[in-house]
Amino acid sequence: MEAPAAAQGPAEPSGPSAGPSSDVEITVTSPEQMRELGRRLAKLLRAGDLVMLSGELGAGKTTLTRGLGESLGVRGAVTSPTFVIARVHPSLGDGPPLVHVDAYRLSGGLDEMEDLDLDVSLSDSVIVVEWGEGKVEELTEDRLRVRIDRAVGDTTDEVRHVTVTGLGERWARTDLTVLTG
Repeated sequence: MEAPAAAQGPAEPSGPSAGPSSDVEITVTSPEQMRELGRRLAKLLRAGDLVMLSGELGAGKTTLTRGLGESLGVRGAVTSPTFVIARVHPSLGDGPPLVHVDAYRLSGGLDEMEDLDLDVSLSDSVIVVEWGEGKVEELTEDRLRVRIDRAVGDTTDEVRHVTVTGLGERWARTDLTVLTG
């Protein structure tokens, strides 16, 4: 199945000064395509970027992050950090480290996340937070929100619908349609 043409949504403010947002929709039909999407996304990322991933269990959040790590050239296998909450993957080159956070078991907002010192890591790292909605938005107005949806109740269907939303001035100036590859 081919990815549909990217849909550019209308500008929507996400906060008092967060700037416009834009949406790109991509259909992914296999775990390898999800990794490839992560590799393409990594080419847009730089130190200071926050990526919030959402979607049900098994949607492909960690698979996408694996692709990010591959393209960023970081050390260590990117696996789900569910039980350790956060993993830092240092760069093997001159790129930024990848901080991979799983906020699923964290019930509080940014107060609970402060123990992870994400605000300290943000300026020199790419931070990817699974299950971060309602928990990390206060870190920065400039962030990417990646929503991964799949057919409900059909665990054999590999089709995923991915919506990437750029929020803030940083992403208003970035062409997310390159993700449709």
